[in-house]
Amino acid sequence: MGRRVTTGAVVMLLVAACHTAAATTFTAEIADQDGKPVQNAVVSLVPDPKTAMPGASTRLPSEKIIDQRLEIFLPIVTIVPRNGRVVFTNNDPTTHQVYSFSPVKQFEITLARDASSPPIVFPSVGVAALGCNIHDNMIAYIFVADSPWTGLTGADGRVVIEDVPPGNYQAQVWHYRYPPRREMPSARVAVASDTTRWTANIRVMTRSTTRSHAGSY
Repeated sequence: MGRRVTTGAVVMLLVAACHTAAATTFTAEIADQDGKPVQNAVVSLVPDPKTAMPGASTRLPSEKIIDQRLEIFLPIVTIVPRNGRVVFTNNDPTTHQVYSFSPVKQFEITLARDASSPPIVFPSVGVAALGCNIHDNMIAYIFVADSPWTGLTGADGRVVIEDVPPGNYQAQVWHYRYPPRREMPSARVAVASDTTRWTANIRVMTRSTTRSHAGSY
């Protein structure tokens, strides 16, 4: 069973749910406007009504590590729950000055070689864009989740979210190449079976237009 939902000219979502029994494994497959898999897309399920949603920290790890190697943030996208913590490590032979000017969290830290930061708490939901004052090419993102049913797509554009209670949800997609300040693409999905499969095509910006994040988040 499938139906197509179009939101403006920017995003086209194709919803396909395959129901077989009564458990709750949700699989999302995200592709771009050319049909190519989208890696590092964040998929969240928000129940309807939202009041039925437990805190994100009930399922998501409360602390993550972002490393710096070869003047690259690893990983480029990190998911933490509201009030989650991030520790930054520096495995480069040079100093880094990590910062975020995002409304979600503003901070600036200096990390010498082989140093680690104290845990930095992210109390607000949203996206924090990261940069380095010394190396302008370094960009990464922290997605602070409100929903415990949140995951990140792999190289094949797929993410599997286990143990989703049956019910109606808004499936939302965020990606750092999606135009900033625009509402995340979403579609209504029903989870009421052994497996629910959802596919979405989102329109993302070219890589050349996403190198600078100043003021984007």
